[in-house]
Amino acid sequence: MEIPHEMTTLSAVMEKLRLKKFDTEFQWNEKGFHAGKGKYYQPGDLEFIKIYRFEEITNPSDMCILYLLEAKDGLIGYSLDAYGVYSNYDGDYNNFIRLIPERNHEQQMLFEL
Repeated sequence: MEIPHEMTTLSAVMEKLRLKKFDTEFQWNEKGFHAGKGKYYQPGDLEFIKIYRFEEITNPSDMCILYLLEAKDGLIGYSLDAYGVYSNYDGDYNNFIRLIPERNHEQQMLFEL
């Protein structure tokens, strides 16, 4: 059985998030993620709903990753960053991201032989 694969763009995903009112940006600083409302979220307060990776063959600086997140208080939003050396953040951000659990990750088929 072939799984349909649809290529999309960052702007298309961002528009879908806007239409669903999931366009709150979780911003990073040394206290954790915040959404501009005075509250800070730690990895245990968050869960990845979906992770989108965008890769541009012709220009590696256009590669980015968009994390769709849900907080335990129900707030759904995103965090956007560039890949690797082009990242907007330091190693603390990467360590923070690695601690956030991914919804239904144990049920995903990572590859098929």
